[in-house]
Amino acid sequence: MVNIMLPWSNALAQEKKQVNWISFEQLHDSLKANPKKVFIDFYADWCSPCLKMDEVAFKDPRVVELLNKDFYAIKFNVETTDTIVFGQQSFSNPRANRRNPVHEIPLLLASRKEAPFTLPALVLMDSTFTAQARYFQYLDAEQLLGILEKKP
Repeated sequence: MVNIMLPWSNALAQEKKQVNWISFEQLHDSLKANPKKVFIDFYADWCSPCLKMDEVAFKDPRVVELLNKDFYAIKFNVETTDTIVFGQQSFSNPRANRRNPVHEIPLLLASRKEAPFTLPALVLMDSTFTAQARYFQYLDAEQLLGILEKKP
């Protein structure tokens, strides 16, 4: 028997795993059906540290495995104009046509007292959707792993 290796079969075998990002709408039902910790990555298309995290931290196989196994992971563009329904509430972006149009959800979940909202903003929550930690900086794969492995 001859074993033929087709060019695309090798490419598929080498395809890297990626984070299974879900939406806030999917999260509500998922938490009800199977409670799990929640990881939220708030970003904007113009945020260079956010883009670097996409290329470095969120492509690291150890980070991908840990996020997919232990967390519901959400990637949320803070400038979206979408109305998001979560639970029984609707959230929108009333600043959509203004400068710094940050959506209500990141302002609600990732705001700090006496400090402006900044990106990247990462929020870790427990299975009851209670914030456990917030980070407002670039994190490489090692730093992110250290944080994800510590959280109960």
